[in-house]
Amino acid sequence: MTRMEFGKLPDGRAIDRFTLTNAGGLQVQAISYGAIITSIRVPDRNGKLDDVVLGYDTLDPYVRNPSYFGAIVGRYANRIANGKFTLDGKEYTLVTNNRPNHLHGGTKGFDKQVWDAKAGEASVSFTYRSADGEEGYPGTVNTTVSYTLTDKNELIVEYRATTDKATPFNPSQHSYFNLAGASRDVLDHEVTIFADRFTPTDTTLIPTGELASVGGTPFDFRKPTTIGARINDSYPQLRQASGYDHNYVINRQGAGLVPAARVVEPTTGRVLEVSTTEPGMQFYTANTLNAVGKGGRAYQKYFAFCLETEHYPDSPNKPQFPSSIIRPGSEFTSRTVYTFGVVK
Repeated sequence: MTRMEFGKLPDGRAIDRFTLTNAGGLQVQAISYGAIITSIRVPDRNGKLDDVVLGYDTLDPYVRNPSYFGAIVGRYANRIANGKFTLDGKEYTLVTNNRPNHLHGGTKGFDKQVWDAKAGEASVSFTYRSADGEEGYPGTVNTTVSYTLTDKNELIVEYRATTDKATPFNPSQHSYFNLAGASRDVLDHEVTIFADRFTPTDTTLIPTGELASVGGTPFDFRKPTTIGARINDSYPQLRQASGYDHNYVINRQGAGLVPAARVVEPTTGRVLEVSTTEPGMQFYTANTLNAVGKGGRAYQKYFAFCLETEHYPDSPNKPQFPSSIIRPGSEFTSRTVYTFGVVK
């Protein structure tokens, strides 16, 4: 573990960068602004290290970051319809920042906050206190997110939170992955998603409430399938999102970690496996991406994919979905594990 200054905000506050390196040379870097993962350097089948997440070289573009590169998003990852929900008989109005909807916690969500940081031997923990009323949410919420890197090439992301009032709570890690090192698009990446169902959406990408079978649709990744195989299909759900931007209902029999996804990049041999305690995972293929990132590289449409483990979008307005409400007197806990490897 090493710690150094990454930059200063316009108000003069210093932002630190933490570097975790394991015995095999895999390296993860994260900063105290937005608890953002800025870099994950992973070996390919020949041992060559490359950075497999999108981002920026300096702090300033992260402050403007409209794509949420690498950030912890919250209080509520994903969308809440029309920025409204009713809880315990009271209606709450949130900031709307995604057409008519609320997205990823609003205009100044968790991704735009300075987190307190505490470094361990192989981990770093970020803590943020979200005040009652922030972006329209009730209750003061204390959140801790920790990143731990193991010698098994696992990046373990753990979430803990408490609140003094009932509130929706649904944080997620929003890294954009490209296992080829962002040298080209990700359409040849082979994806497996361990889900029999997904949540179809309306034209503003809010779930209709249906849990639909993936069978016979371009959303069926139960067997390894390249991202590009059906992304240009005329299927209405793909057309209205310009690609994949949908929540999958992860197959599970009970509580605990279960497999969510496996991705293989055939040229480098890199593999990413994701397991989670969450009920859902948003699969997003960077459908509107247009940015200049690390090293001046142009990031374009389909240059990355996101695997956002979380509760389903718009859960506060969908009583049939797993509840995302946390209440005083209990602790929210969640865990997602990203495991990196290679196929020969």
